[in-house]
Amino acid sequence: MATTHLTTQILRQTPPVCGSCRRATTTGTSSSSPLTITFKTRKESSPKNQKFKWARKLSLVEQSSPSKPTVDVEGLATFLYDDLPHLFDDQGIDRTAYDEQVKFRDPITKHDTISGYLFNISLLKVLFRPLFQLHWVKQTGPYEITTRWTIVMKFMPLPWKPELVFTGTSVMGINPNNGKFCSHVDFWDSIENNEYFSLEGLWDVFRQLRVYKTPDLETPRYQILKRTANYEVRKYEPFIVVETIGEKLSGSNGFNAVAGYIFGKNSTTEKIPMTTPVFTQALDPELSDVSIQIVLPSEKDISSLPDPSQETVKLRKVEGEVAAALKFSGKPTEDVVREKEKALRSNLMKDGLKPRMGCMLARYNDPGRTWSFTMRNEVLIWLEEFSLD
Repeated sequence: MATTHLTTQILRQTPPVCGSCRRATTTGTSSSSPLTITFKTRKESSPKNQKFKWARKLSLVEQSSPSKPTVDVEGLATFLYDDLPHLFDDQGIDRTAYDEQVKFRDPITKHDTISGYLFNISLLKVLFRPLFQLHWVKQTGPYEITTRWTIVMKFMPLPWKPELVFTGTSVMGINPNNGKFCSHVDFWDSIENNEYFSLEGLWDVFRQLRVYKTPDLETPRYQILKRTANYEVRKYEPFIVVETIGEKLSGSNGFNAVAGYIFGKNSTTEKIPMTTPVFTQALDPELSDVSIQIVLPSEKDISSLPDPSQETVKLRKVEGEVAAALKFSGKPTEDVVREKEKALRSNLMKDGLKPRMGCMLARYNDPGRTWSFTMRNEVLIWLEEFSLD
C-alpha cells in the first residue's frame, strides 16, 4: 500500500506496465458554526474520478452489470471492514480472500501474486512501523469495492525517524468465478500521477524524509483524514488551553503569563507538565486579534483544574473539530506566517473547502535550543465542514 520496496526500488526507474491489477483503510478552537463531517463514496460521473478509469483497464473484471449476480459483494465489503484493520498487525489479512495471481499496484510498487503482496506488507512493517486506519468501504461496481484509508509510519533506518503520511483510496476488483479479490490499485491523495511507475510518487516519499524536530512532549491528539500535496486535514480531539491576550501571531507577548500558570502561579500552586506546541490564534480576517495558548495535558478536566492567579489568564475547552494544517520549518516571522496562511487558505478554497476566518500558528520548538532548519511550525485553519469522499 504506500511506499513499498523503498530500499530496493527507490533509486530505480521502472517503465510503466499494462496488465491486470486490483485494489483494497491524530487535536482546535470551538465555534458557534456547526461542524459537519460526511463520508461519501465517489460518483462515477465526477470529473475528478476519471483517474479510476485506468484502474479498470488494468482490472481482470468487466464491470458491466451481470444478469444474475453470483458474488456477494456486500458480504465482501463487510469482510474488508473486519479484515483490513489487521493489515499490519500480528494477525495479518486473510490471504484466502485473494487470488493467488492477484495484481497489486501503487504509484511505486507492483506485485502479481499474493505472496509478493504479503511480502510487500512485511517489508513495510519492518522499515516503517505503519499505523493503518480504514475510513470506509463502498461497493463501486458489480465486481468492484473501493476503500478509503490513512497510513502513518516512521522510517526507522534514519536516525530522526521521519514520519510519512499517505492517505488515499484502493480499488479492489473481484473475480466473479470464485468471489476472490483479483486486483488492487492504490491512489494517493498527494499526487496527480498515480500510475506505476510514478516519479511524482517517488518524490512524494523523498520530501517526507526531511528533518522536523518534535519535542518528546504531549501534543493535542488528532487523526489525519487526508493529506494532499499542500496540507493535511486533521480531526482534533477536544483539549483544554490556558490562554491570554497576545500581540501578533509570531510574537511571544503573554507567554510568561500562561507559562506561569503551569509552573504554579494558580490557586493551588499546582505544577502542570509542559506540552507542545504553543499556539497563537487570530480570529479576525486581518489576523490582528491574537491570543496565546498552552495546551494542558489530556488527563486534566477543566472542572478540576486550579483557577489562574491572573485575571487576564483564562481556561477554555476547545471542542474537537476539523482543521487544515500546513507544516513548515525555519523561524516563523510574521511575514512568513501570513504568507503561509494566505497560501493555505488559497489552496483550501481551490479545493472547494470552507475555511473559517483567522488562523492558528503552532510552534513546537524552543527557538533558543533548536536549529532553524529543523523547527516544526504549522499554520492551521479550522474548516466549516469536510467531506471525506
